[in-house]
Amino acid sequence: MTPLNVLITAASRRVALVHAFRRALVSFGGGSVIVTDVNPLSPAVYAADRAYRVPLASDPGYLDEVLAICKSERVGLVVPTIDDELTSFALAAAAFRECGVMVAVSGAETTSVCNDKYDTCRTLSAKGVAAAASFLPRELPAAPAFPLFVKPRFGRGSVGAYMIRTAAELAFFVGYVSDPIVQEYLDGPEFTIDMLCDFSGRPLSIVPRERVVIRAGVTDRGRTVKDARLMDLAVSCAAALPFAGPVNIQCRMVEGRPIVFEINPRFSGGIPLTIEAGADFPRMLAQLALGRRVVPSIGRFRDHLWMTNYEASVFRTDADVRLEPFASRVAVEEVA
Repeated sequence: MTPLNVLITAASRRVALVHAFRRALVSFGGGSVIVTDVNPLSPAVYAADRAYRVPLASDPGYLDEVLAICKSERVGLVVPTIDDELTSFALAAAAFRECGVMVAVSGAETTSVCNDKYDTCRTLSAKGVAAAASFLPRELPAAPAFPLFVKPRFGRGSVGAYMIRTAAELAFFVGYVSDPIVQEYLDGPEFTIDMLCDFSGRPLSIVPRERVVIRAGVTDRGRTVKDARLMDLAVSCAAALPFAGPVNIQCRMVEGRPIVFEINPRFSGGIPLTIEAGADFPRMLAQLALGRRVVPSIGRFRDHLWMTNYEASVFRTDADVRLEPFASRVAVEEVA
């Protein structure tokens, strides 16, 4: 059997995800984990088997660069990791498939909805899924109930998100935040629900995690929570929006009821906890890419497993930080 090679895009600090895919491939007889990035000092560059420099996802030639690498490296599975590139990959998924490459990405309609926090909550609410009441500034009632929450309609990492307690703060922050939306303030414990779906949209695994301490939008300390209400919410989201591959659903538990405020159809920053708890999403994705059947295992994970994060460093000399094997497309084409 030909080994499966996996390409992780915008790998950046996702060292744990690179390691998880490397472990998964060993169990299937080998294969390489290749990453792309724009920065030769990204830590994941030194954790992968090989790494390639590519332009930003917004560059018109970005997907051509990635496809050229896939052909050269005989990649069978591409794992996009940042919101900016998801819809582009969704639209190009068929072209990649024609070259024998599966892309772990939801469809273009789903990724577009999820990239728009206003559209996400409105779509879910219209389909009967509990989601935060969300407004554009012009839609706010004359006397809104405080507290509220203002954040960018398009954004990530909790950047530009503010709790609003007064009319004066509301007036300031809807002008201060770029392209803002206003949401009801959800007062309760925060959770991320990691879910993996197969390429037909069927949920395979669901793992809720409580976000106990959050730093820069990523879980710093958290624990798995086997709560049927949270897992049922994820199933409802999958029925409302067809997903493929990894997705993380962010919600808060308000008076015993989980309410969604954001969905990201990609791997979450806290995915190492989910994997360590026994829900090996990289292994399942590799099985799907190899054409093997994956039996759903919803609820099969270790409950109340805690994760507490710390910083780790990669050390290199000037001589190590160079463009080989961190190569450009020119080098890829020469190899091909």
